[in-house]
This record gives sequence, structure tokens and C-alpha cells, in this order.
Amino acid sequence: MRHFFRRKSSCQIAKDRLKILLISDRVNCSPEVMELIKLDIAKVLSKYMKIDSENMDIQINTKGNKSGRGSKMPSLYANIPIVDVTAKDLAK
Repeated sequence: MRHFFRRKSSCQIAKDRLKILLISDRVNCSPEVMELIKLDIAKVLSKYMKIDSENMDIQINTKGNKSGRGSKMPSLYANIPIVDVTAKDLAK
């Protein structure tokens, strides 16, 4: 529980902001929208398991498609640390 109250260093905050800017530039998505996507993913996953949302890493990359025609498709990659995989009571 302590990690919720831990403050990030200014270096880590700057690094996170730079990552968000680079990602948003790649896919024409604003940093605000990227943060909303991250929050929504954390909210949904938290219904089913306990995750470490402070250390989530969400990235959007562009790669060529499998047909090899050169067009690039964005892909979402998520690295989300799982703290506890015990299923929560869904009957509530």
C-alpha cells in the first residue's frame, strides 16, 4: 500500500512525460487521451485482479503490416505488473 503514497522523483516524472509525448506523436493521439486509455485499462483490470497501476507501461508502436506493403499499423503494448491474481468476488 505504501507505493500509492510514494512520490515520484522529478526525473521519473519528466521521463514519463517524454514517453507520453513520443507515443502520442507516433499515433496522432494527445497525451491526455493516452492517459485516459491507461486509466481505463487499469480500471477494467482492477475489477478482476490486483495490479500495480503506478508501474504500468502502455506503449503504442507502429510496425509494417504482415502483407509487407509498407503501410504501418499502430499496435498497443501493455506491461502491467500483477500483484495478486486471486479472482475478486464478481457476485457483488
